[in-house]
Amino acid sequence: MKQAEIASLLPGVFQRTAQPKSVLAALLAIMEALHTPSEAVLRDLDGFFDPYRTADHFVAFLSGWVDLERLLVESPEERALTAVSPLPTGLGRLRELIAAAAYLAQWRGTRKGLQRFLETAIGIAGFEIHENVTEGGLPQPFHIVVRAPPGSAPYRVTIEKIIEQEKPAYVTYDLVI
Repeated sequence: MKQAEIASLLPGVFQRTAQPKSVLAALLAIMEALHTPSEAVLRDLDGFFDPYRTADHFVAFLSGWVDLERLLVESPEERALTAVSPLPTGLGRLRELIAAAAYLAQWRGTRKGLQRFLETAIGIAGFEIHENVTEGGLPQPFHIVVRAPPGSAPYRVTIEKIIEQEKPAYVTYDLVI
């Protein structure tokens, strides 16, 4: 708030005494200076909640709001020591996951949801999920085979973590890279 706006909130007797170089004018100037940082944050508040515009150090915090912190490197201390991104595939991939979180939550536990989650998190298209798996000519109920595309091998641990958390609990799986 500017000095004039603050002064307009004061009773009339104080408004009349708020002349330049008065004690009240100095207090109003201090009040204006104290409001400035808070107003700057409030003016740009929507930028904190947009995964594409928020500061890098705030992205991991946002991921907790949409239940994605389960994919992050275990401890913030470990990230600070190793300067590793909170997600092994990079901060950009984490931003994409946060942006797609509502859509992914709708499809959780389905083949479509798992495939989209993997492709968004890893950044490589071509994941295949096979549900009708047979072994020795016999069907294997409640078992899936996930075929990862070439180039995804360095992220095997992350892929397994995603599959474990996104598939239905009763389903078993094999990962083929």
